[in-house]
Amino acid sequence: MPRQREIVLPSSIRLSGDGILLREWAETDLPALVELYDDPEMDRWTPVPSPFDSTAAGKYLARAHEGREDGRKTAQLAITTDGEQPRGEVLLCRCEFDARDVELAYGVGSRHRRQGLASRAVTLVADYARRQLGARRVLLRIEAGNLRSVAVARTTGFQLTDDKPIEREAKGRQVTLLTWCHENDGAVSLSP
Repeated sequence: MPRQREIVLPSSIRLSGDGILLREWAETDLPALVELYDDPEMDRWTPVPSPFDSTAAGKYLARAHEGREDGRKTAQLAITTDGEQPRGEVLLCRCEFDARDVELAYGVGSRHRRQGLASRAVTLVADYARRQLGARRVLLRIEAGNLRSVAVARTTGFQLTDDKPIEREAKGRQVTLLTWCHENDGAVSLSP
């Protein structure tokens, strides 16, 4: 069987479907980034700095653009319903453990939650990763206590795997991330 190639992201990604449009971040989005990420929930579940002000937003956007240029390993896409106003973000990254896999991450601003934006964005990007990029596995890494993200994972067809938990330090605390996979590869069933 031929060896599957490692994932390489294209220089630009723009996806639409199910009432949303995902696009690259622009310099004009800095105020929207502040609104999205200067939030207690984003502070709790993401590695972005808090408080998240215009200086932090500028650095975040610069790193996002660098990530696109640095071997195209990460794409950070604004979640919009109109192609303009960002309501959240979805990240598509080549997996650090196996370059044939991709990892997704997401966050939705407080004013835009409970509208299904995260689920629609994750579904759209997971489908893109499978069909267009040929990803072997599409993964989510979720902290066990992040019930909203667990709900998104389940809603979008991800299953908890038996992969070894990943330990990371974020904002001075140890974080244990569990791996969820869009396919049944290595997944275990969790019944409610």
